[in-house]
Amino acid sequence: MTRIRLVLLTLLMAIAPPTVSRAEVRMGETVFSPVLGRALSYDIYLPPGSGGGTRAYPVLYLLHGGGTGQPSDWFTLAGIDQVLDRLIAQGRIRPLIAVAPDGRRPDDGPASYFLDDADGAARWQTAFLDDAMPGIEARHPVLPGRRAVMGISMGGFAALVYRLEHPDLFAGAAALSPALRTDEQLLALSPGDYADRFATLLGPDLEGAARLTDRWAAFRPAAMAASADAARLARIPSIHVQTGSDDSFFEGTAQLHIALRDAGIRHRFRVIEAGHDWPAWQSMLEDALLHVDAVLSRGYGE
Repeated sequence: MTRIRLVLLTLLMAIAPPTVSRAEVRMGETVFSPVLGRALSYDIYLPPGSGGGTRAYPVLYLLHGGGTGQPSDWFTLAGIDQVLDRLIAQGRIRPLIAVAPDGRRPDDGPASYFLDDADGAARWQTAFLDDAMPGIEARHPVLPGRRAVMGISMGGFAALVYRLEHPDLFAGAAALSPALRTDEQLLALSPGDYADRFATLLGPDLEGAARLTDRWAAFRPAAMAASADAARLARIPSIHVQTGSDDSFFEGTAQLHIALRDAGIRHRFRVIEAGHDWPAWQSMLEDALLHVDAVLSRGYGE
């Protein structure tokens, strides 16, 4: 009887499916930022097979939205880990690492936009580029120089700024419903809404035309396109912009498309019937990730 059991066990082991390597999502990892003088938190997606191996992967940085936005939204609300698992398993994208840094202030103060404060009190962009990225990429198996950035709403705005200002650091960007306000929308904000959104980016307690600062002028779509290295950004459509036809920032996003087009900066611009919400961003994810894969793997032919 014992011999029969051994034979059956051997047969079962022979026909059992091989162990499948699974992706891993880690929440609440930290990296210290000397620029901010504190630790920065981030969540990270590690693709199947990345644990303990010698292979290095491209990295995609995920910038969350403002308001109640936080890094975990990418996983709990967008389900990006599930979309990545599926696209990688189907062979439609190459495995990559995805990192969602925390752009919130410790005191839940005004939106950071992942950009330096106007008065330099908190230098978010400097901290991300000089501290967070090098620290994260030294800790995880990241392929040197192969990185992209994707953002939603506030994070989508930052993703555009990062790619346009630093084409040497980011191979491409995807901006989903970027928070691109028009002058009229900025001026129409109540004092409370302005304080929540722009008190640190533009300056506190500004009213009326005083809000249209030099820094705001630099963030207008035409100015962003004009200041970019158009020759370098003309080769492939490295920027992917997608928004909803009923999105509150549709007009500003359309202005960006026109400004990039007129500047000769190649990009993808897509509009779906949607608003500024999670169902819209969930439906945009697959297309955005296919774009990210193309820029990271030189699938556009660069």
